[in-house]
Amino acid sequence: MIYTRFCPAKVNLFLEVTGKRPNGYHELATLFAKIKLGDTLTVAVQPADKTEISLTLAGPVGKRLRADETNLVCRAARGFLEHFGLTARLNFKLQKRVPTGAGLGGGSSDAANTLRVLCDIFHKDISELLPLATQLGADVPLFMYDDTFLLGEGIGEKLTPISFNGQLPWLVLIYPNAFISTKMVFGNFQLPNPTEIQANTTRLEQLLSCIKEGNKLDAWTPLLFNRLESGVSSISAPVKQALNDLRSAGAKAVLMSGSGSTVFALTETEDEAQQLSREVCAYGRTVFCTPFYTSGK
Repeated sequence: MIYTRFCPAKVNLFLEVTGKRPNGYHELATLFAKIKLGDTLTVAVQPADKTEISLTLAGPVGKRLRADETNLVCRAARGFLEHFGLTARLNFKLQKRVPTGAGLGGGSSDAANTLRVLCDIFHKDISELLPLATQLGADVPLFMYDDTFLLGEGIGEKLTPISFNGQLPWLVLIYPNAFISTKMVFGNFQLPNPTEIQANTTRLEQLLSCIKEGNKLDAWTPLLFNRLESGVSSISAPVKQALNDLRSAGAKAVLMSGSGSTVFALTETEDEAQQLSREVCAYGRTVFCTPFYTSGK
């Protein structure tokens, strides 16, 4: 039997760096939001005395990845079987649409949803796998939840679901076909002063209130923030150009996601998003128009 699972991507509607741990990892205060852009994972399962895992990659991004044991899908599957003491023959196919190195969490979502679909197949408790998810990557635990919005703290692994009301905005994303190294971004990063961090903590709380109360996009716009945006745009001309193009086209709620390279704008309606996406399309970049991802819809 073949099982299928959608693997949504994410954007960060807010990201402040609040500290640095002795091991070099940076602490964050961030608001994750899942979007309806994503990959599609299928798996065929057969009984076997010895574990065999295979992966076939397809889709516009698939050819850029390796379909071996280093892939997060394979690593997650092997970790699942070893955790529960199981053996099986697992044949995965991943339809890969989410760009890599884009700040959209595509690989993390693929890993988490590998764990989730295997829990469904083998009737296992997903909560047992949160430590494994964290080992696979800092963003992997995010995709173990169904919720659209999650507050992330610590290194992003401390997650609190955020409820929402009202009609959600649409998104226009520009992937400028430029890979941004998260390690490089944080390697050159200087922590903001405590006063700035405190002010932005208040700003984040206000954004959470807007989402919970179902406020219109105009209320969200001045609260969106990404501490890493200015540093990345200063070293990446494609990121800077994408941000400028969205703003020149009249978009107000414009932000970079995570450590880049994807930038996005929020619009009130699908029609506005479609119009904006037509205006910012250009050779050498990929533009997506998508709503937020809401589980079961």
